[in-house]
Amino acid sequence: MARTIKIDNALQKRFSQKQGKKNKSRELITYFLIVCEGEKTEPNYFKCFPKQVGKAIYDIKFDGGGISTLRVVEKAIELRDKSMQKYDRVWAVFDRDSFKADSFNSAILKARANNIECAWSNEAFELWYLLHFHNRVTAMTRDEYKKAIEKAVNEKLGKKKEPFLYKKNNPLMYVLLNRIGRQDLAIKWAKDLSNKIEGQSFADYNPQTQVFKLVEELIGQSKELNEEITKKYDEGE
Repeated sequence: MARTIKIDNALQKRFSQKQGKKNKSRELITYFLIVCEGEKTEPNYFKCFPKQVGKAIYDIKFDGGGISTLRVVEKAIELRDKSMQKYDRVWAVFDRDSFKADSFNSAILKARANNIECAWSNEAFELWYLLHFHNRVTAMTRDEYKKAIEKAVNEKLGKKKEPFLYKKNNPLMYVLLNRIGRQDLAIKWAKDLSNKIEGQSFADYNPQTQVFKLVEELIGQSKELNEEITKKYDEGE
C-alpha cells in the first residue's frame, strides 16, 4: 500500500522548484519494509500513519509476527536480500520482554552489521505509547505499562461511563495518541533516553525505546532520509 508522508520545508521547497521548472507534478516513491515481532500491536500502529501529506510517497510492506527477537532481524535480512524490490529502508521492530540479555544485544548488533534499522524497546513497545503523556525514566514491567497507559488516557478523556481499557491489538491507538497525547514530546523524551546509551549492553537500559527514529521517518522529520529522498529525486531527473 502506498503511503504519502509529510516532508520538511526544505524538501518541499526542492520539489516545488523542480516542478516549477518542468511545469508538471512528480511523485517520488520511497520503499519501506517493516518486520515486526508482534503480530498486531506494532503493525496496527504503523499502518495508521498519514497517507496523503506532501509529495513523497512511502510504499510500506509489513511482515513478521509471532517470532523471536533475533528471528525478526534474520527475517528482515532474508526478505530484503530475496526481494526484487530495492528497499530504501528496512526496519526490525521488537521488544526486550523476557528474552535473555545476550540474545537481545546480539539481535541489535546483527541488525547494525547488516544495515537493518532497529526500532527496539526495553522492556516493551508500550513505553512509546506512555511517552505521549509522561516522561518515563524508571523501569516498568509490561503489566505496569498497561495500567499506566490506562490511567494516562482516562485522565485525558475525563469522566466516561466506560473507562478506556488498553488492549495490545487496538487498531485505534495511533488515532487516540495523536488526539489526546503529544507525539512531539514522545520523540523528545525518547531521544533523551537514547542519549544515555553507552556501549553495546542495550539490555541494561530500561526504560528505552528507539521507535522514535522510525516515527521521525514516517512523519517526514528525519534529516538523513529527507536528504536521501532529495538526492534520489535529483538523480532521477
